[in-house]
This record gives sequence, structure tokens and C-alpha cells, in this order.
Amino acid sequence: MSRGKRLSLVLVIALGALVIVRLVDQPKKHHPAPPPIPVRVARAEYANIPITLHALGLVQAYRTVTVTPMITGPMTAVDFRQGSVVRRGALLARIDPRPYQAALAQALAKRAQDRALLAVARDTLERYQLLIAHHYISAEIVAEQKATVAEDRAIVAQDDALVTTARTNLSYTRITAPITGRTGILAVNAGNIVSPNTPGGIVTITTIQPIYVLFSLPQQNLPEVRHALHAHALNVTAYARQRGRRAVLAHGVLTVLDNVINQSTGTLTLKARFKNPALALWPGAFVTVRLKVRTERHALVVPSVAVRQGPEGPFVYAVHTHTPKPPATRPTKSADKAVLQVTDIPVRLGFADQRLTVIRSGLRAGMRVVVLGGSRLHPGARIRILPKRHTTSHA
Repeated sequence: MSRGKRLSLVLVIALGALVIVRLVDQPKKHHPAPPPIPVRVARAEYANIPITLHALGLVQAYRTVTVTPMITGPMTAVDFRQGSVVRRGALLARIDPRPYQAALAQALAKRAQDRALLAVARDTLERYQLLIAHHYISAEIVAEQKATVAEDRAIVAQDDALVTTARTNLSYTRITAPITGRTGILAVNAGNIVSPNTPGGIVTITTIQPIYVLFSLPQQNLPEVRHALHAHALNVTAYARQRGRRAVLAHGVLTVLDNVINQSTGTLTLKARFKNPALALWPGAFVTVRLKVRTERHALVVPSVAVRQGPEGPFVYAVHTHTPKPPATRPTKSADKAVLQVTDIPVRLGFADQRLTVIRSGLRAGMRVVVLGGSRLHPGARIRILPKRHTTSHA
């Protein structure tokens, strides 16, 4: 290698070394920390929590009766207004009574005739009994007359039954309400021939004050419900969503537990009775049912939105204050400023609903937990607490 080439190689190596030294000695650029994540928090606190169970319920009429004619004939008049409330015994419709009036008259005439024959037979028997005392007639004649009296008496009894039947059929020409309730849509108009086989009857009457709501609960809730029902009456609330709000429709009490668990669904059917004064519940409607089982007193609770599910079970993000250590050189104004961070804390849960969750262990009263913004967090993340948002809760 020539002297010029060696000199060029030495210069290139020296220049490279100088560049490396300068890069090593260059101070590292300071990357600013990411901004804190905005969150909203709530405190864990003690409260008396009503333990409630929720289910979808079906409203059922307290009583339902399909009014069906008991006799055959032309319906001459309808005496109620569809959809109105009728009292028990109120006249609903009429069937032409003339054939049944004639049948009653015939039965009465036949009974009068047979009663007259019975009276004659009795008088004859009394005379025969006087004659046999003086041995003017034989005992056989008296026995035959006794049989005639007994036969006539049986015929009169049969006539009495026929008269009762005729009167009953005549009473059926006036169709009356068997219960107090609200009538439905008229199924048969006046002028039609009706009979006991008329499909669907004339009209349906339902009692909706009071009224029932049927709902189902998982079989796991049966012991708690039975224990509570044995101790006291269980209050039931029916409500529905109206314009995005939960509106209470009526309050009632639990009355019936079914005697068997549905094996296909693993649920138990229950029935609650409501007075329904405002007619807010209507047969066939679906409502949401809330059954209050008991009240858990002095329970540590957090908002349910604070509880998150992780690979190892439920946890919450708890807020804690962290004061960083001041740097050894070049202290800054914010070096001793405390920052807020979050820690994931495993918790053991108790009763929970859409609003609150009972914490059995893992938290203490007064600790702050994240309720909004938790999807962006991780353990140790810096946070900034947003001011409380004033909202109105709807029962």
C-alpha cells in the first residue's frame, strides 16, 4: 500500500472515531411524559342496600270468564257497551224467551194434572183403608192403591224437576255477568242464533283490579325467596321504560310460588298480586319486575361501572397519590409535585345490580375508584380527575 493510501485510511478512521465520540457525549433528548388520562371517580362507602331480583313479567288478569250461552236461540238484544266495566249480575244480552216460556207453561200444566191424579189416588186410599177395617175389601186392593199413590207421587216429583228445568232454561234467556270486570270485544251481534257451542262465546270479561303478574327467577334464588317469604311479605314493583326513563307502574306483593321448577329453563315461576288502582297494568303486557328480598345493612359499595373483569377475576382501579423522587441534579419546579396514579386491586364481590355492587373484600371505605375512563388505564397510569357531573337519577 502506498504512503498516500495509508494516510487517507488513517484520516477516515480518525474522522469516524471523532463522530462516535461526539454522538456518545451528546446529551440525551428529554421526551415529555404522556399527559394524564382524564377519569371520573367515586368513593367506596357504606350504605344500606336493598337486595332485589329483576325479571321480565307477563301481566295476567285476576279472573277471566268467557260468557257462553247456555241455551240455543236467536239473540235479540245486547245490553252492554264493549270495553265497559260491568258488575256481577248485570244484564249482558237476551235470547228470545218465547219457546222457553211455552215449555215452562207446559211443564206447569203437566204437574198440575199429575197433582190432581195424586190427590184422587190418596182419597181413594183413605176410603180403602176405612173399608178394610170393616173387612169390606181385600188387602190386595189396598196394596194396589198404595202402589198407585206412590207412582203418582213419583210422577209429581218428576214434574217438579221438569218445571225447575224449564224455569232454569227460561232464566238463561237473560245472559248476565258472572263476575265483575271489564268486557272485551263483542263476538256475536244481536240477530244471530247462539248456542252453547258458539265458538269464543259472546264476550270475555276480565278482572283487572286486582291483577296478577307472572315472572320467573333462576332456581338458585329459590332458597332466599322462600326464606324471605316465610319471614315477611315480599314487595314487588312493576315498571317499564318510558321515553328512556324507568317509570314505576304499580306496587304489589308476592302471593304464589309454583310447585315445580321448569326443567328445560331451570327457573321457577312466581305470581304477584297488584291492586292496580291506576290501571297501569293491562293483561298480556310485558313489564319488568323488581322483587325486594331483604336489605343488607352497612355494606361497602361502589358503583357497578367501577368493577372490571380481568384474567384473574374482578378488580377495580383505585386512585393513589405518588410523589416522585427529586432528581440529583438540575431540580425543577415540578419535581416535588404529587401525581395521581391508579392501581388495579382485586376484589371479592357480593350482591350487584345495575347501579351498585357490594364489595366483600379488597377495598376500604373512602378509597376512590375509577368509574369513567377505565378502558384507557393500566396499572401505574397517571390520571386527571374530572369534576363531578350532576345527574338526576330516575327511580
